[in-house]
Amino acid sequence: MELLNYTMGGLLEKWAAELPEHEFLVYPDRGLRLTYAEFNERVDRLACGLLSIGVRKGSKVGVWAKNVPDWLTLLFASAKIGAVLVTVNTNYRESEVAYIMKNADIHTMCLVNGYRDSSYVNIMYSLVPELKRGVRGRLSSERFPELKNVVYIGQEKFRGMYNTAELITIGAFSDRRPLREASARVDCHEEVNMQYTSGTTGFPKGVMLTHHNILNNGMATGEFMQYTSDDKLLTCVPLFHCFGCVLALCAVITHGSTMVMVEDFSPLKVLEGVHKERCTILYGVPTMFIAELNHPDFEKFDLTSLRTGIMAGAVCPIETMNQVMDRMHCKVISVYGLTESSPGMTATRVTDSTEVRATTVGRPYPFVDVKVLDPNTNEECPVGVQGEMCCKGYNIMKGYYKNPEATEAIIDANGYLHSGDLGVKDEDGNFRITGRIKEMIIRGGENIYPREIENFLFDIPQIKGVEVAGLPSPRYGEQVAAFITLKDGQKLTEEGIRAFCKGKIAHYKIPKYIFFIDTFPMTASGKIQKYKLRELGVELLHARGEEVV
Repeated sequence: MELLNYTMGGLLEKWAAELPEHEFLVYPDRGLRLTYAEFNERVDRLACGLLSIGVRKGSKVGVWAKNVPDWLTLLFASAKIGAVLVTVNTNYRESEVAYIMKNADIHTMCLVNGYRDSSYVNIMYSLVPELKRGVRGRLSSERFPELKNVVYIGQEKFRGMYNTAELITIGAFSDRRPLREASARVDCHEEVNMQYTSGTTGFPKGVMLTHHNILNNGMATGEFMQYTSDDKLLTCVPLFHCFGCVLALCAVITHGSTMVMVEDFSPLKVLEGVHKERCTILYGVPTMFIAELNHPDFEKFDLTSLRTGIMAGAVCPIETMNQVMDRMHCKVISVYGLTESSPGMTATRVTDSTEVRATTVGRPYPFVDVKVLDPNTNEECPVGVQGEMCCKGYNIMKGYYKNPEATEAIIDANGYLHSGDLGVKDEDGNFRITGRIKEMIIRGGENIYPREIENFLFDIPQIKGVEVAGLPSPRYGEQVAAFITLKDGQKLTEEGIRAFCKGKIAHYKIPKYIFFIDTFPMTASGKIQKYKLRELGVELLHARGEEVV
C-alpha cells in the first residue's frame, strides 16, 4: 500500500471518469440509486449553490442530520470548495448545538426537520431568532456572528432558510469555472472534516481531520477486508461519527465500491438491505449485530452474500462474533482507534484467525507506529506489560480547533498521540485493550480494570451484556459495580453472580454492587457511557434506601 495524495473531490472525480456507470450510493428503502457520475454531478451543482451563498475555502459548514442522501453530497461539495464540514451529533439538544456553532465558527448550518422527539428547525429558530425577521443572504446573528446561512436539507421551505433543492437548482445553471478554480486550490493536507469529541469530561473539542488523514485511513481499512469495486457495503452506522464517515465512506471511495445506506439504524432495514442488494460487507457495533441476530424475522432473509465487515465501538463478545460468522456468513474484523487518529490505529485482518479477531484489536495500520508507553515514564513497555496505547503517523489529527493547549496535552514532544486507553502487546504483535486510564477503579489502593471483570462475567451463559464501573465510596475511594443485561427469558441473582466469582478472581474485584438493567446508556454512535452508569448506580442505591459504603 502507498499513501494517497488525493483530495476527496479529486478522488470522486477519478471514479466518475473511470467508473461513470458504477453505482456509488443506494437507498433500497426509497429506490434511490446514483452512479459515480450522477453523484459527482449532484455534488458539483450543490457546490456551486454553496458558492453562491458565500461558502468559501475554510468556511465551516455544519451538518445536523441522520444518514440522509445529501449528507454525503454536502461533504463532497464542501470538500471541493475547500470548506470544512463540521459533523453534529443527531442526539444533541439546544445547548450542545449552540456550543458547537459558537466554538466551530459555523458559517453555514445545514439541518433536517429533526430526530426522534427533537425538532431541529424549532431549535434553530430559538437559537437564531433573526431568521424569522431577516432576509436570506443577509443574516446577522447577535449570538453567532460567523453564521451567515441556514440550509434545510430537503425541499421544504422555512422562513429565513435556504434548502438544498434550490441550491442544487442554482448550481445547475451556474458557471462552473469558480468551482474549478476553488477545487484547484485545495490541498490534501488541509482540513476537510471537523468532528467533536463526546465531551464526557469537560467541553467537547473539535478534531481537525485532513483529506490525507481520512482517505488513507479508509484506504487501509478497505485493504484489511480486501475491498474491490464489486463490493457493496451496507452502512447503518452514523455518518457524523468516524465509523461512518471514514471506516465506511472512505473505504468505499478509495476502492470504487458501493454504499448501500440505512438512514437510521433498524435491524429489519439492515436485513432487508443486505438481502435485496446482495451486500457483501456489513458494519456495526456489537449491539447492532445482536439486534439483527435476534430479530424475529431473521431467518426470512438470505445473507449468504455477506463475506466481511467491522464490529467496533465496544468490546466484541466472542459468542456474538461466532454467531455473526455462522448465521450471517460474515467474517468481521475489529478496528481500534479514536477520532484524533482518524480513527484507525490498529486492526485485525480478514485473514486472521477467529481467536485473533475476537480477542485482540490486531496490528498497526500501515505507516502508523503504535507503541504501548508507560504512563509515568513515557518509555515503551515490554511485550505483555500494560501501558497507554499511543501512535504516530499520517493519521494523527491536525489538532484541536482553537485549542493548542489541549493539542499539546494529547500529542507529546515526540509526536505520539496518547489515547488514554490501556493496552498490551502480545508476542505475535497483536494488541489488546485492557481499559481506560480514567475508568480504572482504585479500591483501597488496588488498581482494578473493568475490562478484566467484564470479560470474566461474560462466561456466565445467561448474561447478554455487562459493564463494570466504580461508584464513589467514602471508605474505599471506589467500589466495584456491575451493570448486567440478561438474555431473553433468563434469570440470575446477585448472590449467584458473586458465587460464580468466589475463588476465581481476587475478592476485591468481585462486584460489591450488582444491578440488572434493561439497556445501557449509549451515545448516538453506539458507545456505552460509563459516567452515566456511575450516576445510575448511585440513583438505584438511593431508591433502595442504601448508600455506597
